[in-house]
Amino acid sequence: MVEYTGTFKAAVVQAEPVWLDADATIDKSIALIEEASRAGAQLIAFGETFIPGYPWWLWLDSPAAGFGFFGRYHENSLTLDGPRFRLLLDAARTHGISVMAGYSERSGGSLYMGQALISADGELVYSRRKLKPTHVERTVFGEGNGSDLSVHDTPLGRVGGLCCWEHLQPLSKYAMFSQHEQIHVAAWPSFSVYRGAAYALGPEVNTAASQIYAVEGQVFVLAPGSLIGDAAFDLFCDTPVKQQLLQRGGGFAQIYGPDGSPLAEPLPEDAEGILYADIDLAAITIAKAAADPVGHYSRPDVTRLLLNQTQQRPVEHTTPSTESCDEPTLSETETAQA
Repeated sequence: MVEYTGTFKAAVVQAEPVWLDADATIDKSIALIEEASRAGAQLIAFGETFIPGYPWWLWLDSPAAGFGFFGRYHENSLTLDGPRFRLLLDAARTHGISVMAGYSERSGGSLYMGQALISADGELVYSRRKLKPTHVERTVFGEGNGSDLSVHDTPLGRVGGLCCWEHLQPLSKYAMFSQHEQIHVAAWPSFSVYRGAAYALGPEVNTAASQIYAVEGQVFVLAPGSLIGDAAFDLFCDTPVKQQLLQRGGGFAQIYGPDGSPLAEPLPEDAEGILYADIDLAAITIAKAAADPVGHYSRPDVTRLLLNQTQQRPVEHTTPSTESCDEPTLSETETAQA
């Protein structure tokens, strides 16, 4: 049963990672977790691949040039059973705050764009992978599957998350809405690339995507993001052309209510900080009075979603058959007839 009662303070991060340095970025994350806890927040959300930073070289140079970054990026990506991820679990427990982390996940030799919800007692509630990395991201990251479109019960409410342009995939959004999501983490990188040349990648479209998600699904949306500072500029932009393609700033973190209204005072796009907002789940029922796309405002006799949430594995192990190849024996009746 879904309850629409309860209030708490939520926090979203707008900050620059310590690029390609997982240990330093985890230290920075823990400091932000502690700060949000001191401010009374019960949930803090981080941007897409905040650890160890979004791989911006993908948008600036050839795939061959990107190989120069890949080994370092792979080594600084997290494994869910590794000591680096354990530090995030410990930080959540120590400071008594739930955490939605954004990171590059390493599994064997492959990387995935990961999100993980950690409870305030330091337990992993769930983890997910971006279902379909966008454009050049597919040269680095593998894909998730239908099991990654899920919403989970927590003491704060039903929580889910998507990354970046997953918010431009209507069917994925509907899959989340259908699970009665109440608090959604929309994790973004910075909106810093191709500004002035590719409107769809800029802050206007993508902050609107978060806002529309809120009003479409009648859900609170926490939209954290990173930003480009001098360190990123020095690391990724070693030519005048690259310095035109990737610009400083790009932080547009926000928190939206279930009617789409902004709930936090935004920071300047080049400023680091934490945004806060008070969440009251009762506001969802008021928003749903007008339009509930998976309830009274749906028309399943006309359109329906087919969702496969089965976890897919590249190998399925089978057991060899133990059936005997011996000649079948005759029953007593058959023996008598013979």
